[in-house]
Amino acid sequence: MILELETQHEPGFDEAWLRLLQSAADTAEKAEGLHTPAAIHLLITNDQEIHTLNREQRGIDRATDVLSFPTVPYPAGIRAGAVPELLEQEYDPDEGAAYLGDIVISMDHVRAQAAEYGHSVERELCYLMVHGIFHLFGYDHMEEEERREMRAMEEKTLNEINVKAYDRGELIARAKEAMKYSYSPYSHYPVGACLLAKSGKMYTGCNIENASYGVANCAERTALFKAVSEGEREFVAIAVTTEKFLGWPCGICRQALYEFAPDLEVIVACGDEVDSMPLRELLPHGFGAAPDRLGKE
Repeated sequence: MILELETQHEPGFDEAWLRLLQSAADTAEKAEGLHTPAAIHLLITNDQEIHTLNREQRGIDRATDVLSFPTVPYPAGIRAGAVPELLEQEYDPDEGAAYLGDIVISMDHVRAQAAEYGHSVERELCYLMVHGIFHLFGYDHMEEEERREMRAMEEKTLNEINVKAYDRGELIARAKEAMKYSYSPYSHYPVGACLLAKSGKMYTGCNIENASYGVANCAERTALFKAVSEGEREFVAIAVTTEKFLGWPCGICRQALYEFAPDLEVIVACGDEVDSMPLRELLPHGFGAAPDRLGKE
């Protein structure tokens, strides 16, 4: 999909985010099954400008996170993938593609919502981008059935780009912050961990020791048990930070994590040194729960 980006009052926009947004657009296009070349215009702005657009275009006197302005007049219940002839009517010779409309995203809302939901700016930006694109494809969420259909397409797309959507640096930073709370008076080896769930939420933990050494708990399992106790069952990555040398998870932690996420990316960091490896390689020939025990179909 052809993506034209314009930034307005947003000097801090990271160029790497554009590549991520392009990936989101291409993946959404593939999920919808478009066979007609398509183009969209994306404006990255702030709350003040999106507030103005809301007031002038929709009569809503407040800022929102994302706005979509489709150009294709879809019949009720019909989506872009089913009507290539309608898309062809929006052919723009300058683009060499069907122009599907505009998306406007407020970076003020992106940052605020990322902090509120406990995940990265990149993930929130991708979600709003994908949400806007599916509006341009004819999806809506006014009725419950429509909302479920649109949400399913969003999840399908986000799952495809999930590995690209999280920020390793943020996971490591959160793990380092958690390491400050380590209770390690016996080993003097503080460890912090940050576990990213598939939902986008992050859960942190530190190692907690005890005079009865066997009672001690590692940072990785502290984060995992916290997440599972709040209903999470699927995970994407975990960052583990230490102070003296790279600290890979112990065997017990590897098995505990494998129960839920054999394909987990394990990231270890110490100072400026960072390494990573899939959990399957850290625990070869591992075994985990049957899918139905994790609540999957």
